[in-house]
Amino acid sequence: MRTFAEAMRRRHPDLVVESFSDARKAVEDADIICTATASREPVLFGEWIPQGAHINAVGASAAAARELDSRAVAMSRFFVDRRESTLNESGDFLLARRDGLIGDEHILAEVGEVLIGKHPGRRVAGDITLFKSLGVAIEDLASAHHIYERAMQE
Repeated sequence: MRTFAEAMRRRHPDLVVESFSDARKAVEDADIICTATASREPVLFGEWIPQGAHINAVGASAAAARELDSRAVAMSRFFVDRRESTLNESGDFLLARRDGLIGDEHILAEVGEVLIGKHPGRRVAGDITLFKSLGVAIEDLASAHHIYERAMQE
């Protein structure tokens, strides 16, 4: 990890890039937190998350796997790539619902609804927002198309 952090600091001197051996320490002052693991147990806990943080949870995409504990899910404004997939496949969501901390209405919107302005994301600066992605192929295609178009322009 230190090697990666050093390489990123050299490549992007305007960014603050740090390496941590402790997950709690890594997120305590974070504005953006990204999890991308195949964990079956939480690696991020609600008590660690600072007010105003945004979380991208893109790993653990099976009903019995989770990256976030139930409290982290419950305390967030929860957005998904696809409702149907979340209700059937997202352990982060399903296990928090099983624990009785949330219901299906906890899913506020799909990310596309936020992007087109149909649903607000963050309401106030202290909101904790969470985007849970299970991986929808159209997102990959749209991203690739956007990157291609930008590359052609530049």
